Amino acid sequence: MDSMQRLDQQMRFVAEAGLLKRVLRQTMLTDPARRENSAEHSWHLAIMALALAEHAPPGTDIGRVVAMLLMHDLVEIDAGDLFAYADEAQQARQEAAERAAADRIFALLPADQAATARGLWDEFEERRTSEAAFARGLDIQRFELREPHLHDAFIVLTAEEGAP
Repeated sequence: MDSMQRLDQQMRFVAEAGLLKRVLRQTMLTDPARRENSAEHSWHLAIMALALAEHAPPGTDIGRVVAMLLMHDLVEIDAGDLFAYADEAQQARQEAAERAAADRIFALLPADQAATARGLWDEFEERRTSEAAFARGLDIQRFELREPHLHDAFIVLTAEEGAP
């Protein structure tokens, strides 16, 4: 593949990622006038990772966490956002839709970058590394900012869910 073909694939992926701005999340902002879009959500999580890095488990690669957070919701371009309290059947349908979306969206990139991006997405979903556990904890913590009764979810999730 020549460099222009590679650049074309990269730019198609970047344009596709921009569609995340059109995906409205199920939860409301503290300002009830509108719903947050998924791009705003991902951006805010990346900012949180940088600001709260000192609270990550020792040795956590924050650059990897940020990359994971920027990739984790791209699948919502195709699959949409699912309400946090959806039933098991809805969650199963969403998981299948998200896997199909990951196959399509990450394949827009050149093969080496596609493998890296898909790997980050899979790692987030599997929650087996300290990076994935911290990223997931931030995602839950972001929800907690709107749902104060979920206090300590971030701490519990980071400590118990997938940290090696």
